[in-house]
Amino acid sequence: MDLIITPREGWTLLTLNRPLVRNALNTALLGDVAAQLARLDADPDCRAVVLTGAEGNFAAGADIGEIEHKSSLEGAFDPRKLHWLNIRGFSKPLIAAVDGFALGGGFELSLMADCMVLGATARVGLPETSLGLIPGAGGGQRLMALVGRARATRLVLTGEIIDAATAFDWGIAGWLANGPALPMAEDLATRLATRAPLALRAAKRSLVAGSEAALDLPGERAAFEALLDSADKTEGIRAFHEKRRPQFRGE
Repeated sequence: MDLIITPREGWTLLTLNRPLVRNALNTALLGDVAAQLARLDADPDCRAVVLTGAEGNFAAGADIGEIEHKSSLEGAFDPRKLHWLNIRGFSKPLIAAVDGFALGGGFELSLMADCMVLGATARVGLPETSLGLIPGAGGGQRLMALVGRARATRLVLTGEIIDAATAFDWGIAGWLANGPALPMAEDLATRLATRAPLALRAAKRSLVAGSEAALDLPGERAAFEALLDSADKTEGIRAFHEKRRPQFRGE
């Protein structure tokens, strides 16, 4: 089971469970997350959701194998776009409990959460340019809204991965745990589950609108799709598989 659903009193825990690939987000898993959030959105007994990863990692990016041969035309009709939209549309508090790697699509998923708790081992980043690509689910735009242009540019252009303390200091997350993230996230979900649900939904709706109204999310996605046909993407992914430095030619 790639997604483990654990109901709790007033809230639900969703665990990404592909530990052999550090919980990489293939299309099926992303669709399962979107479907479960849609179900829980309609469940009055669930007032918040915690999203975490199994065995020490949140999610180490998208599934490279799915991207490797994907063309720009396929990218334009990719079901992942609807999955991302539905995840962002979840109307209740969504908490990301991040341990280990949250990279690429995994980091983008955590940035869609309303509350992020970083564990001591957390490492976050958007290394897509190392593959000849850019973030494809709004990660660059959302990161810039959180940390400003200079720091977002630093991470997106260089592919740098930063530790939990740095991410917390930059304002990427609102909570930093001394150990694993999940206990602190569970406590937060328990507290949120006792608060007025209509007010929480209204507050989330207002905060999302305020933070994302000016973002060019469609433009970022279109740029990602165009790069799917590039020779640099092919070289970047080949180099990733071969564990060597890519030789990009701007083609």
